[in-house]
Amino acid sequence: MSTASISGKTDPVVRQITIKDVVEALAAGLRDFQKAPGYGLLLGGVCALAGIAVIGTLYALGMPYLAYPIGAGFALVCPFLAAGLYEVSRRLEIGLPLDSGEIWKAVKSRSEIRWMGFMTVFVLIMWMYQVRFLMALFLGYSGMMATLDEFFNVIFNTSEGLMFLAVGNVVGAILATILFSLSVISFPLVLDRDVDFVTAMITSVRAVAANPIPMLFWAANIVVLLVVSALPFFLGLLITLPILGHATWHLYRRVVVPVTDAE
Repeated sequence: MSTASISGKTDPVVRQITIKDVVEALAAGLRDFQKAPGYGLLLGGVCALAGIAVIGTLYALGMPYLAYPIGAGFALVCPFLAAGLYEVSRRLEIGLPLDSGEIWKAVKSRSEIRWMGFMTVFVLIMWMYQVRFLMALFLGYSGMMATLDEFFNVIFNTSEGLMFLAVGNVVGAILATILFSLSVISFPLVLDRDVDFVTAMITSVRAVAANPIPMLFWAANIVVLLVVSALPFFLGLLITLPILGHATWHLYRRVVVPVTDAE
């Protein structure tokens, strides 16, 4: 039975999916990328260049050890970055022309996307602050100012370093799980329907709770593909980021019952 959202409208209806649905969403994402590669290549190219610039800056500042947490944090903001690709997939689905001005206008018109984007950036900032805090707590000032070789030696060969890794990954996993649950379908939902961002995030959490195994499989695919993409100087993002973006739209369409079917 449907419930009312904080805006007084009926909440979106969530249905159960299987791992097969996730695989089919990935396949549909690949097809959308093949139909309209320009938009995906643009996003992937910008993100790849940004990654190269960030890593280069870290090396120049003598802080290359921050590459891992920043790379992990990048996965947290991917749903926000791919908002334009959701609109591309939506237009392909209903047969609307892929006019870049109209796509940008559609994304820009949804203030809820900006609010959720602010939320993802806030979590990213929290993630980076906790990394610095844990480094100071476990490694001290000398560990934070060490060279890359010295840093790896401390991390893997001291009890403090191993504790830093363990606690940091646990805290990071908690933050990532929270943000994943809040955002996995909320971004395409607010783009597709006139719902407030709180309702969208609650619906996203409900979707994860109703489909823990398929959503875990989806999250694992995101992590693996992004890690593999980052290895060759982030160039893999040119392909994987667009596919994941388009696939997110199709996963949303499988998880949330369309309005006409829910009525």
